Amino acid sequence: MTKFSDLNLNPKVLKAIEEAGYETPTPIQAGAIPPALEGRDVLGIAQTGTGKTASFTLPMITLLARGRARARMPRSLVLCPTRELAAQVAENFDTYTKHLKLTKALLIGGVSFKEQDQLIDKGVDVLIATPGRLLDHFERGKLLLTGVQIMVVDEADRMLDMGFIPDIERIFSLTPFTRQTLFFSATMTPEIERITNTFLSAPERIEVARQASASETIEQNVVLFKASRKDREASEKRTALRALIDLEGDKLTNAIIFCNRKTDVDIVAKSLKKYGYDAAPIHGDLDQSQRTRTLDGFRGGDLRILVASDVAARGLDVPSVSHVFNFDVPGHPEDYVHRIGRTGRAGREGKAITICSGRDEKALTAVESLLQKEIVRLENPVKKAEPAKRAAPKKASEKPERSSSRSKPTAVTADVAVVEETPKKADRVDATPSEVSKPEARKPEARKTEASKSEGSKSEPQKAENNKTAARKSDGDKSDSRSRGRKGPAKATGKAAEEPQAQANSGSKPQRGRGGKQQSGRRDDRTVVGMGDHMPSFIALSFDERRAG
Repeated sequence: MTKFSDLNLNPKVLKAIEEAGYETPTPIQAGAIPPALEGRDVLGIAQTGTGKTASFTLPMITLLARGRARARMPRSLVLCPTRELAAQVAENFDTYTKHLKLTKALLIGGVSFKEQDQLIDKGVDVLIATPGRLLDHFERGKLLLTGVQIMVVDEADRMLDMGFIPDIERIFSLTPFTRQTLFFSATMTPEIERITNTFLSAPERIEVARQASASETIEQNVVLFKASRKDREASEKRTALRALIDLEGDKLTNAIIFCNRKTDVDIVAKSLKKYGYDAAPIHGDLDQSQRTRTLDGFRGGDLRILVASDVAARGLDVPSVSHVFNFDVPGHPEDYVHRIGRTGRAGREGKAITICSGRDEKALTAVESLLQKEIVRLENPVKKAEPAKRAAPKKASEKPERSSSRSKPTAVTADVAVVEETPKKADRVDATPSEVSKPEARKPEARKTEASKSEGSKSEPQKAENNKTAARKSDGDKSDSRSRGRKGPAKATGKAAEEPQAQANSGSKPQRGRGGKQQSGRRDDRTVVGMGDHMPSFIALSFDERRAG
């Protein structure tokens, strides 16, 4: 069996390894360290959690033990996709360089530029950075990459997923062509293979595990989740998650819950806190100081449940993680392997449970295709009592009875309402004056009767004369209503033209015109009962003279 002492490492590095409690290297470490110490390019392909970090930090420290860095010109460069992974690599360097005088600088976002510039100005042997912050320092003129002797790209496939490949290509072009390159990835996609063929020179390929394979010590399960209603899917899914956590009981010492979206990370963490679980979120939108505190609390055992996005799927080295929950099935099958790789590390046993809703079934099929095996199904621990009640079949005979019993009262009520609410044409509020007056104009006989009653004991000749007068009145009403409907004065036609003659016969003064002020004044002064609102003035004068006689 190979030991670290057989790998020709620096004695001071071996001492630090021994103090850290390690004796036997992992397969990727045993395969990558010897060619790296020889100065050759290395292409390492291994699943997450196999010790890739030590496989490049240990030979780098041994090669950099001699020499000194100049200001703003680091001697080595390590590129990491996330801040957390970069911070973990920096911690590894601190552990293995405790007996050597090597300097390092960590360039990540969320930290002041001023502090990082001060470290670079002093000169660093090891520069650990994320691609974006490294290029920011370079464009500000604070950093030169012409002195880089060893360049490391860690988690290259994750760089590809996060869109860092153009930045990686640019950084490669800024470093010397004679550099040594150590390239590590969990999967080997066509794009990653293109980069290795372009920037690596005859690399030593070390592949210690099948691409994108999960550790055999991890028990994998999936719960096929179906919500009772579409609008309740999110809440019922969180309920199922809490039920799965409770089902594990004391077996769950600590756990990481992965979500596809940052908003879901915050919502799930808040929901768990509401129900009394010790949980905290971590994702890329949080402040770096808050992310650091959360990770330190999780590593130290102060925090039991960590709700994370894929930013934490890489680089979290917490050996004692007992469970991993996938609240969502990841969109990329490789991410599933990286997520569950947070548990079952260093030969320990672990458990990974995935919640799969209807829309995630396609992604689950892709994951199983990548793993080349079927994931064991589990039943949803949440009892669906209410949906079962709603789904109870109804008797076919009930439907027509209900529909017929409901339709009859509705029809009767509607008929009654129509009868009650339909007003007479003359009683409507919105009826026009012409509509109200027309029925009266069409019934001259009624007016004849009223006129005859008002005259009392008058003689028959007088009644006949009055009937003729009433007929002329009705004709006058019609012409008057037509004239009132027009803005301008109307010419009198028909029997209405004989009104001046009737006025002369009755002995009254000739009027200046129909509809004039004098006429309206006479109608207001002398009201005649039962003769209508639009009665001609000569009829009123005729009755007055007879009453006076």
